[in-house]
Amino acid sequence: MNPDKYKHIDDGELLKQFYADKNNEWLGILLQRYTLLLLGVCMKYLKNEEEAKDGVQQVFLKAITELHKYKVDYFKSWLYMVAKNHCLMKLRNKAQQSLEINEKLLATPDEAEDKNKFVARDIALTQMETALQQLNAEQQQCITLFYLQKKSYHEITAQTGYSLLQVKSNIQNGKRNLKIMLERLQQHEQ
Repeated sequence: MNPDKYKHIDDGELLKQFYADKNNEWLGILLQRYTLLLLGVCMKYLKNEEEAKDGVQQVFLKAITELHKYKVDYFKSWLYMVAKNHCLMKLRNKAQQSLEINEKLLATPDEAEDKNKFVARDIALTQMETALQQLNAEQQQCITLFYLQKKSYHEITAQTGYSLLQVKSNIQNGKRNLKIMLERLQQHEQ
């Protein structure tokens, strides 16, 4: 069919003809009208001539398949959306593939490093808990209130009944004793 021969027939009429007799030649005329539009859309998104040409072919195939299943009223805008969605899907897949490649390249050392950090932190917390339990009751109470419960010196004196001097002393001595005990625990594990 000569497309110029049907220039005077609008998209809606060509679609009506297609839906009436399911003749793909009507679609051919419609698609040929919008080949440059499709190429432009695909170039805009894909930024590669070969991929854009391939995209136009994929959109043609999708249009032929979809139009046999569904009724479309506004062909040009529908075709534009099909092309845009095709390109976005292609870009998304490309981004996903490069992300997967990057994750594979980077994941192993990071995951191992993260796991080692968690294990080391877990060991340190266990050692801290053990060392804290070995402090005398006053130091243990003051250290817990000050560092773990974030209480001020004055709040600790009010809660425990110790003088300000006793609270400061218990925290200072407790901190020093914790450090000594942690060093011993770490030496035993090596």
